[in-house]
Amino acid sequence: MSGSKVTDKFLRYIAMDTQSEAEKEQIPSTKKQLALARQLAEELKIMGAAEVTLDSQSYVYAVIPATIEKELPAIGFIAHMDTSPDASGENVKARTVCQYDGKEICLNEKKGIFLSPKEFPSLKKYVGQDLIVTDGTTLLGADDKAGVAEIMAMAEYFLTHPEIPHGKICIGFTPDEEVGRGADGFDVALFGADVAYTVDGGALGELEYENFNAASGRVLIHGRGVHPGAAKNIMKNASLLAMEFHQMLPEEQNPMYTEGYEGFFHLTDIQGSMVEARMDYIIRDHDREKFERKKILFSRIGEFLNEKYGEGTVEVILKDTYYNMREKIEPHPYLIEAARTSMEKLGIEPRVVPIRGGTDGARLSYMGLPCPNLCAGGENCHGIYEYVCVQSMEKIVELLAEIAGAFAKG
Repeated sequence: MSGSKVTDKFLRYIAMDTQSEAEKEQIPSTKKQLALARQLAEELKIMGAAEVTLDSQSYVYAVIPATIEKELPAIGFIAHMDTSPDASGENVKARTVCQYDGKEICLNEKKGIFLSPKEFPSLKKYVGQDLIVTDGTTLLGADDKAGVAEIMAMAEYFLTHPEIPHGKICIGFTPDEEVGRGADGFDVALFGADVAYTVDGGALGELEYENFNAASGRVLIHGRGVHPGAAKNIMKNASLLAMEFHQMLPEEQNPMYTEGYEGFFHLTDIQGSMVEARMDYIIRDHDREKFERKKILFSRIGEFLNEKYGEGTVEVILKDTYYNMREKIEPHPYLIEAARTSMEKLGIEPRVVPIRGGTDGARLSYMGLPCPNLCAGGENCHGIYEYVCVQSMEKIVELLAEIAGAFAKG
């Protein structure tokens, strides 16, 4: 299994800007995602994959036909093509740091941007290995183009080695995962798998089947503007009311103070003037009861401020995004066991951890496709300090092939 192929594919894919946009309702939210979708579909056809489909919403589906006649469950592997709106994905200038020496890495000398193990201790795990980094002006795109490249490399391996026994393997690539809509247009029946894995996790060895329950929260503040010299008992400064709303949320439930199973309220965007203000939040908790209590608190703050400043001053809009997939995965323990056993066979230390985020697999699990999450290898995702280890990507390609083989053995 050639390791260079996954790196070549990864570098080719990250050269294409596929950033999604939260404010757009159509799928895909950005037309530029379609360019990568077309490329992947064409590559799959050239490899010899069957049933290659690119639909009108940029979802890509393909099948690696079974090489044995034994009736087996069809296994799927899914990754998303878009990159996060949190940082630019345009004109990514990646470079490879060969045999990383454990010291800080200069990403951009002109701008004084460094990737330091003091700030990012995860770097210490990769001494002696090769790291792909940015130039400090964009994200890298390992989330989730590392997963895309790994699935494509696995597909090429199986399609060029038909002598290897395996059952039906289904491949799916989705748009708009980063804005919470990756599963909205996913056709589970067309995909054709009985069970699947998303390849959208972090460091090598991560195995996840618990994720946050998630909601988006928008707060609209309608103020009243008058001359400040005549403002007493009349003015309602919308920006100040927005600050008041935020200060009523529990400070300890800010994501910068949470870890593990601890949930949070995360202010992702704020815009305001004296007359109008808007705040966008994401609300997260693994525990469904705590999640519901968070949403109740969020709404009650709006109600309190309306009582204080007048009805209609504050609008609170809540929308559930996805739920914890644990209850849908636990009836299928063999999915976790197959991944764990495959990791151990390849010398990978499995680490079952809760996802402090979400994946397409969370939504898909509730759509009837049990779908835990596998590591993709990226670190520091969604920002300019993102990097990925070449050897991790190569190992993950082996892992996907090993899992597919484990299903063939029953």
